Amino acid sequence: MTQLFVKNLSVIDFSYFDNRRGILGESWIVDIILTGQLDEQGMVFDFGHVKKKIKHIIDTHLDHCFVISDQTKNLEVLKKNNQTELNWKHITGNYQHISPDTSLLILEAKTVNKVSISKYLEQIIFPQLPKNVDTIEIQLYEEQIEGAYYHYSHGLKKHDGNCQRIVHGHRSKIEIFENHQRNSKLEDYWSACFRNIYIGTKEDITKEFESDGKSYVTFSYTAQQGKFSLTIPKKRVYIMDSDSTVELIAEHVLQECILMQPTNHYVIKAYEGVGKGAIARSPK
Repeated sequence: MTQLFVKNLSVIDFSYFDNRRGILGESWIVDIILTGQLDEQGMVFDFGHVKKKIKHIIDTHLDHCFVISDQTKNLEVLKKNNQTELNWKHITGNYQHISPDTSLLILEAKTVNKVSISKYLEQIIFPQLPKNVDTIEIQLYEEQIEGAYYHYSHGLKKHDGNCQRIVHGHRSKIEIFENHQRNSKLEDYWSACFRNIYIGTKEDITKEFESDGKSYVTFSYTAQQGKFSLTIPKKRVYIMDSDSTVELIAEHVLQECILMQPTNHYVIKAYEGVGKGAIARSPK
């Protein structure tokens, strides 16, 4: 048997419901190992096909999706006309998620974690591999980050791709320079602001209400892929006046820093997942 490996095949940016932390944005790096017999080319699987085929499957079934366990306590699933409505009760409050079927994965596992997601991906990818491939192993892991980072979820209604899905997310680091010096205190502050949070856009709010002593907010919009809605406890939300692209998040953090210290110079380097992001700078 021969093994083929590909490191950093892709990064999965998605969100899932964590029983302790609520809706959680994540960015997991994907490595794969294929075990099998050599084909007529002397290969287990051509690298070019690995990258295209396997990455496409991952992007289609998981990337930029919202994932929830089918064993989530009090979960109610309603399906109609290619739309799925989820309702569930949790100690933090009540949740409702409405979206096209393609933006959601109801995982047949007790818990959503790296092990259950790896197993799911292996099960859907293996049947589409050449017959000489005997096994596939998916390895998922987080970027090693020194310094501040946060988990956030959001949806971008104007995006023409999968970012329009109302609940998808990222695990992102942030770097803030104040007067040309790295300021870890400010980085920690913004990391706390965006920790395990849903970043919502003010104009997408369609309802705010109280129930059983808890405050809730509903975000709704219609995008290219269909109708989306999310009702979530308000304490799990950070509301921005603008949309929540990484460029606008960086600009938002910049303007908030300037409000606190107008005479100081700032450079905000906000990441969106792994290895990409936006930079906002104070006017010269």
